[in-house]
Amino acid sequence: MSRLLLIGGPSAVAHLADSLSRSRGAGYLPVAAYTPGLSPIDPFEPESGLPVLGHAPTYASILQAIDDCEADAVAISAGVQLHPQTLRHLGWELAARNLGLIMAPALTDIAGPRIHTQQVAGLPLIHVTTPSLEGGRGVAKRLFDVVASSLLIVALSPLMAAVAILVKLDSPGPVLFKQERVGLEGKPFRLLKFRSMVVDAEILLADLTCRNEADGLLFKIKADPRVTRIGRLLRKYSLDELPQLFNALSGSMSLVGPRPPLPQEVEEYEHDVRRRLLVKPGLTGLWQVSGRSTLSWQDSVRLDLYYVENWSLVGDLIIILRTIRAVLRGTGAY
Repeated sequence: MSRLLLIGGPSAVAHLADSLSRSRGAGYLPVAAYTPGLSPIDPFEPESGLPVLGHAPTYASILQAIDDCEADAVAISAGVQLHPQTLRHLGWELAARNLGLIMAPALTDIAGPRIHTQQVAGLPLIHVTTPSLEGGRGVAKRLFDVVASSLLIVALSPLMAAVAILVKLDSPGPVLFKQERVGLEGKPFRLLKFRSMVVDAEILLADLTCRNEADGLLFKIKADPRVTRIGRLLRKYSLDELPQLFNALSGSMSLVGPRPPLPQEVEEYEHDVRRRLLVKPGLTGLWQVSGRSTLSWQDSVRLDLYYVENWSLVGDLIIILRTIRAVLRGTGAY
């Protein structure tokens, strides 16, 4: 692990420390903070708990802090109050000591291919391209959905027929469950699933809200009494979602995309969360391969927004391959 001294404003330092702590596999260990230009108030950064080793906006003081915490590298984040010339001298001193210098701009959840660095008048300017599903990219995604969903429907038709028979034999009621969901640009559509609950599940929901085990706008119960015997098996291996291949074929959904939300969820969306509706909801997505039902509401939103901001056809293929593994393992679904 590389020991990092984080330099920047308090909120930026706290956010960077939290992000690096959640991705320890990257090999960075925040050990201390340095907040130049701020008056000393607390010896520890309130949110991250890192010791604050100084505030003076000079490279000599920063170098002393590096020695005090035995850092291997320095990460400079947003809100840093250092003169460009001070940063330049700091870079020279770090190079002489064979220590790393990392610039951490205030950009979050941006995939690598969208970031390009260009030198302009000696300044390393970072360009961030904007993803778009219009034009050729949109046509390519739709063509992929049509071809892939058609092939999957043909290949999985015997399995879907068997599931339909099991659902019919297991409990009285229709084989398919149809529910209104919200799709692209807030337009409603009818989502198809194999029925995994009793027929009056929607009516019984009111009596179960007090047992909700999820946070945010989600409703989840691990031992939901409304789920049928065959329904538990279908949900564990996501077999109940196979009819959504017809949604993808018709164009109301995509094979890969954000989780299809309920109308009542969308009504309570904050402004940022509504960006999920900029693309079609998916049969699978980052939420499916990153924990499924065990995800918190915040994590679910974060993954969906990351997908919207960083969509690519290659990324869709990777998610589909990861979905196969997640479904076969059957973990995180109930």
